[in-house]
Amino acid sequence: MTIEQFMADFGGMELLYFAAAIFVLVCILAGIRIVPQSEKYVVERLGRLRSVLGPGFNLIVPFLDRVRHKVSILERQLPSMTQDAITSDNVLVQVETSVFYRIIEPEKTVYRIRDVDGAISTTVAGIVRSEIGRMELDQVQANRANLIDAVREQVAQQVDDWGIEVTRAEILDVNLDAATRAAMLQQLNAERARRAQVTEAEGQKRAVELQADAELYAAKQDAEARRVLADAEAYATQVVAVAIAENGLEAAQYQVALKQVEALQKLGAGDGNQTVVLPANALDAFANAFQMLKGR
Repeated sequence: MTIEQFMADFGGMELLYFAAAIFVLVCILAGIRIVPQSEKYVVERLGRLRSVLGPGFNLIVPFLDRVRHKVSILERQLPSMTQDAITSDNVLVQVETSVFYRIIEPEKTVYRIRDVDGAISTTVAGIVRSEIGRMELDQVQANRANLIDAVREQVAQQVDDWGIEVTRAEILDVNLDAATRAAMLQQLNAERARRAQVTEAEGQKRAVELQADAELYAAKQDAEARRVLADAEAYATQVVAVAIAENGLEAAQYQVALKQVEALQKLGAGDGNQTVVLPANALDAFANAFQMLKGR
């Protein structure tokens, strides 16, 4: 069908209506924007910021508004970075860091910063050097969690004007140069040797203390035994004294005579020929003893 036939069939007014309908349909289609959940669209009107379209169905003014930037709002991870830093005790360390962030205000990000990743990397490097410069090497190793918190807070403050939220900042590793590592290894070995010597000395000291305690305990037990024996002898003496007081001198002489006879019996019970030398007055004593025993 030619144009002349088409115009002849519909006429001038019908063609105008058809063209108008096509134009309206194109405008509607041009004004509709479907934004994915993971993105935001930055809309400009005549070169100036107009609005930011969120996820879902959106309408813009056709031919005037234009989607200039499509920005992902997913969390991003910067590549691991390694930068040199010097501690307060003049030790050179290499710190490996990693940062996670996401864009929450695209209108700030696209108009205030060109290279987001590069800017964040530079900011993190400066903050890490500044924080480590305030700490000694031992503090860097022991307080890594506090260092991570400080880096994250300061990075978040620095990038706030860029419409960025820092979700995580991690210090993956802290490396030392070869000379420092060797010196620390020597120091560690020396510390281990010192602890071993201290432990051995404490063991010897404890052994001496235990030996002294044992000797003191033995001395106390010996003294206690002697005291008990002395008490027993004193008690026996007291009993003898009471017996003498009650029965007179004869009871004491009888006990002495009895002991003398028992001694003679023991001497006579020995094997072989035995010669016993006694003083002359001892015979009289034995005679008296035998008389007392017979009298009993």
